[in-house]
Amino acid sequence: MPPIISISNLTKTYASGYRALTRVDLEIRKGEIFALLGPNGAGKTTLISIVCGIVTPTEGVVVADGHDIVHDYRAARSKIGLVPQELTTDAFESVWATVSFSRGLFGRAPNPAYIEQVLRDLSLWDKRKDKIMTLSGGMKRRVMIAKALSHEPQILFLDEPTAGVDVELRRDMWTLVRRLRASGVTIILTTHYIDEAEEMADRIGVINKGELILVEDKTKLMKKLGKKQLTLNLLKPLASIPLELSDWHLALNAGGTELEYTFDADEERAGIPALLQRMSDLGIGFKDLNTRQSSLEDIFVSLVSDR
Repeated sequence: MPPIISISNLTKTYASGYRALTRVDLEIRKGEIFALLGPNGAGKTTLISIVCGIVTPTEGVVVADGHDIVHDYRAARSKIGLVPQELTTDAFESVWATVSFSRGLFGRAPNPAYIEQVLRDLSLWDKRKDKIMTLSGGMKRRVMIAKALSHEPQILFLDEPTAGVDVELRRDMWTLVRRLRASGVTIILTTHYIDEAEEMADRIGVINKGELILVEDKTKLMKKLGKKQLTLNLLKPLASIPLELSDWHLALNAGGTELEYTFDADEERAGIPALLQRMSDLGIGFKDLNTRQSSLEDIFVSLVSDR
């Protein structure tokens, strides 16, 4: 099956000379949730803006559901819904009017039943007659999502969708995202909440300084780059790690009271019993131990720091 979004050699250089993107190549599969991670200024929003036709690329080709985003703009854009970071809505319009108008902008025939379902899914039905200006920030965010879904897009971009919203809205949104994905909608999100990407995404892309430095299935990424750590709280502090323990990747922390062993997540755990036996032979006792596996956030920080 061909990808629903194909990005080839995408570069964006602004008039000031600032290069926001450098030769980005990316294919996104139909029906997946793809998380794009990167620090502020990495190029996430520029990439999304180009695919959505808001920013013109300097070089490269972007195809959305078979339509070139430059030469076949209208057809490409009709396939895409965008929830931007900024809350830009018609303050004096009602919720119902602004969402219905957004559908009409894409040439879709009126469908009150569909608009009603979208508003109910986003807990906006009771607010349908309220003016946008009277809504809370969280409710305005829901309206932005409703507008993006109004024309029944096959591709949905969520640019920092839960920035500054409450926990309840975050949960509601991710329930909706799962339901949309189940119906065949492809979802691309950027987020500062890496736990969301870890929970929701099928694949992860990491962008830094305008370059896409990694694209990987989430589970493979966690297995490939994830580490496990065993921390031993010692009965007596050590001044240094004994030479007899040099076969293990050990670090001495907390003033010599903690011994930390780092090993590959997919490595056989036979190294731990051998380590504990050797410590016992050396008379090094411990009062507590715990293990921890790297999170996606640890991996992300490591990848960006390496660059």
